Amino acid sequence: MDFSIVVIYLGFTLAAYSVIGNDTIQTLGTFLSSNERKKWWVLWLYAGGILTFTLIYGYITHDGDVSYGRLEKYPMPNPFSWYYILPPIILMILTRTGIPVSTSFLILTFFNQKNLTDMVLKSVSGYAVSFVAAIILYLAISKVLEKKFIENPITAKENQIWTALQWGSTGFLWSQWLIQDFANIYVYLPRQLELWQLIFSLIIILVMLAFIIAKKGGAIQGIIKSKTNTVDLRSATLIDFTYGIILFYFKELNNVPMSTTWVFIGILAGREIALNYMLRKNEPRRAMFSNLGMDLFKVFIGLVVSIVLVYAVKYLATL
Repeated sequence: MDFSIVVIYLGFTLAAYSVIGNDTIQTLGTFLSSNERKKWWVLWLYAGGILTFTLIYGYITHDGDVSYGRLEKYPMPNPFSWYYILPPIILMILTRTGIPVSTSFLILTFFNQKNLTDMVLKSVSGYAVSFVAAIILYLAISKVLEKKFIENPITAKENQIWTALQWGSTGFLWSQWLIQDFANIYVYLPRQLELWQLIFSLIIILVMLAFIIAKKGGAIQGIIKSKTNTVDLRSATLIDFTYGIILFYFKELNNVPMSTTWVFIGILAGREIALNYMLRKNEPRRAMFSNLGMDLFKVFIGLVVSIVLVYAVKYLATL
């Protein structure tokens, strides 16, 4: 058996687990937090159904390319050397520390370093846009909505309405994230998949998703729970919808892959600042800025570590 085949499918499996374990919580985190009382398999069926539809839709509309064209500048390596399985392994190790590492930087850059600058610029602009948009939005709605959410527990009637809204916003956000991040997983497989490869890969991803949801997200879920009132169903709905709109904008902008991690952290930071200034005017903010600074520091460290590791491993592998 050609060893490249082993690397390809082992790399794909490891990438599926590491990407889902690291990035899924950015999109499904608020959904999981605000639906903790529901059976995990109910949440999995919903998220898995959207994932299946998004994957098959991309397969049909892009001639077998489930990355939605985002791997056009990332050709399959020839040969597929052993060291291509290292990025997802490193990502799994970093994920266990709770550091929100960008899978786009760590995995895609390993396949083509020339596109790093474009990815970084798009990702940083994603952080800036989401940060500013969240501040403006939550300055406008803090006293009207968020103050009400904090002071008034959700009623049974409101719960029915907001549950429908939140599941809808999560479905929209989840689909937009998948379109962005399928590239990070499918970079290991041919750019035009055979039908059996589509089915095989879908089964692998659904199993990984079930595992992540069953264990309630893992270490990175702590970033979400540390922010103001994110477990409230109503607040979670607003966060998801805002995140989804911004990802949709960048999806339509161009096909350059980007770090959804930076967009996610930007939204949480902008929201937290706006809520603190509008609802806690007389309280010290040192702890808040320290917390937000640590989040930004973590994603920056994730970027630096990703780039250093990519070039270091590439260099060592050629010796």
